[in-house]
Amino acid sequence: MTWLTWRQHRAEVYALGLLVAVIGAFLLAVGLQMHSLFPGGAGQCLGADLSETCSTAIRRLNEEHGYASKMLNLFSLVPFLIGAFFGAPLVARELEAGTWQFALTQSVPRMRWLAVKLGALGLATALLTGVFSALITWYRQPIDVLDGRFGADAFDLEGLVPAGHGLFAFAAATAAGAVLRRSLPALAVALGAFLAVRVFVMGWLRPNYQEPHRLVELVAADDPADPGNPRMSTGSHLDWTISTGYVDSSGRPLSLYDSVMMYSAAEKQGVKFSAYLHERGVQQWIEYQPAERFWTFQLVETAIFTGLAAALLALVVWRFKRRVF
Repeated sequence: MTWLTWRQHRAEVYALGLLVAVIGAFLLAVGLQMHSLFPGGAGQCLGADLSETCSTAIRRLNEEHGYASKMLNLFSLVPFLIGAFFGAPLVARELEAGTWQFALTQSVPRMRWLAVKLGALGLATALLTGVFSALITWYRQPIDVLDGRFGADAFDLEGLVPAGHGLFAFAAATAAGAVLRRSLPALAVALGAFLAVRVFVMGWLRPNYQEPHRLVELVAADDPADPGNPRMSTGSHLDWTISTGYVDSSGRPLSLYDSVMMYSAAEKQGVKFSAYLHERGVQQWIEYQPAERFWTFQLVETAIFTGLAAALLALVVWRFKRRVF
């Protein structure tokens, strides 16, 4: 049965393995250039007082590798491609080609046939996404040191989360193929489900896996404040800022409209905006997730996507036990 699974799906293994290898070769080529900017490690270029060497390295990093964020955002679909291209044809191809009558009427019980395929291709998904994640982690190392790992182009591509994304895509495509009986429609449905769940998790669930920390302080008269974005620091450049804002002396939140009106009043009086806020007892606040929560958040999100994948695969098993065709 293992040999048959390999024969049927070796084309996907070769194609997806080649995809990861090409991405790895590209990241190695550009990553070596990036890493060479920091011979002693990017950690030596932290703090307010930077040496001329560090200043030059950071400037060159921004100028020569500023495309990294946009590129990595595109790479966030790679775990989907790996999982979905394994999952979509797993059941649907047998139905499309009409070979299910032969495949499921042999000496191998249908549930064993399904279990071997799900296990082998699920493991291949996890391994390939794990290699992909390791490549991204190595490539981003200088950027992670300087900017942190909570940005979408880091959090979604490093650690355990890519494996969770890949397994969810695998399960969604397999379930869609079992229901729709066609590989291409199954890929389309899986893509829609993958994007919808990711947007929901990233926008609504991820910021609240743990209660954010909150800092509130009076606006100093010499702060470089602006109406839409209080310039308040958490004390670590690696923390993930969730939201910021102002409250008046009574604790009432100030809207952007309120801030803009106060900014206009400060300009009319010819005083700095921060001094105007300070005189009126306005406070600024920031909500953030500390950088040390990265792995906790990784485990939580991986568990969410793995749990969803398990539920979808349970649906496939239930459908097989009843009647697939």
